[in-house]
Amino acid sequence: MDRDVNAFANADAWRIAALSTMDRPALHALLTGENAAPWVFAAANSGFVEAQMRLGRMLLSGEGVSKDETAAAIWFARAAETGDSEAHNMLGRCLEHGWGVARDAALAAHHYAVAANDGDAWAQYNLGHLYLDGIGVARDFAAAFAWYSRASGQGHARAMNLVARCHEEGWGTARDRALARAWYRKSAEGGYFRGAYNYATLLVAEGCIAGGAIWFEKAIATAPEPTRSAIAQALAKSPHAALRTIGLGMNALTGATEGLI
Repeated sequence: MDRDVNAFANADAWRIAALSTMDRPALHALLTGENAAPWVFAAANSGFVEAQMRLGRMLLSGEGVSKDETAAAIWFARAAETGDSEAHNMLGRCLEHGWGVARDAALAAHHYAVAANDGDAWAQYNLGHLYLDGIGVARDFAAAFAWYSRASGQGHARAMNLVARCHEEGWGTARDRALARAWYRKSAEGGYFRGAYNYATLLVAEGCIAGGAIWFEKAIATAPEPTRSAIAQALAKSPHAALRTIGLGMNALTGATEGLI
């Protein structure tokens, strides 16, 4: 661990004693407030799982402490030892992406599965990705669709977009354009920019330009860069004047983008 974290390890005993007297709302407020780092470390070191997760995320992003992916993975692993579902999911992410640990997709799949079977929607979504692409597990479209569906049932907007994609492409389920459209709309209404983009694309393909324009605007408004600029650039080349107006109006920046799925 880095110097910042080592400093927190020497937190005064009074801090730990104070933490033990707090109810959960007070503890949560303290661990997420300003200048929380010393309290977060004291609580994490004393076995508070919520604090271990909070510290792991802080270390992963460099929020309030020096960024240290290795230390983050250690804290997620400690929390996972308690059986915490969120911790298993985050440890899976570290293993999948090589954040502070050697990449191990099979072990990532194991931790995702533990959390997914315990009902964690993010883990269900992440496990679905591994099955869809055959990473760490045998490629299995039916399993991917099943996990995306379980996450979608919990209101996970990103998973809804993939349920729609599965219906559109026939991945693990029968092709059904109507169901694809319905799930893209659910994802879009849930605030996910890819769902909005894909729903808009289907609407335009069906001749509903005005409706598509509305959802393309929503996609652009919520998408991060460089995807936001890529959508605007694509619309600027559209054969439909209404869509060109949206794209050109964004004064889009150039740049590569991640896949629009």
